[in-house]
Amino acid sequence: MNEITLEFPLHSALNTTARLTTGGVCSFAGLSFDDAEDCKVCVTESLILLTRCGFQRACITFSGETGLKVVIEGKNQTSVAKKSAEDEISAALIAALAENVVMEKKNGEIEKIAFEFGLAK
Repeated sequence: MNEITLEFPLHSALNTTARLTTGGVCSFAGLSFDDAEDCKVCVTESLILLTRCGFQRACITFSGETGLKVVIEGKNQTSVAKKSAEDEISAALIAALAENVVMEKKNGEIEKIAFEFGLAK
C-alpha cells in the first residue's frame, strides 16, 4: 500500500471522519475485523490525547507493505495542555491494543503517536 495521509482540525466532530477513514484503510490493508476495530479505537484515543495536549490539528499517516503502520502527529500546538486522569488510561489502552507503540514527547507533552497492526508473525 502506498502512503495515505489525512490532515484535519482537531475537533471532536471530525473524529468520526477519522475513525471511518481508518476503517476503510484497515479494510484495504486486509486487517481482520478485530484488528480494524482495535485500530479505530487507537486512532480515536490518540486524537483525544493530542487534543488534550493543546494541538489544533492532526496528521494521520497510514502505510505498510505487510500490516498497517499508523502515525498520528499533533500540529499547531497553541493552547495549554489540559491534563486528565484519563490520559494514562488512553495511553495504556493504545499500548495494550497495538503493536510497536511509540509515543514521542516534546516539552513533556505527547506530540506523535505511532503503532502497527496485522504484522506478519
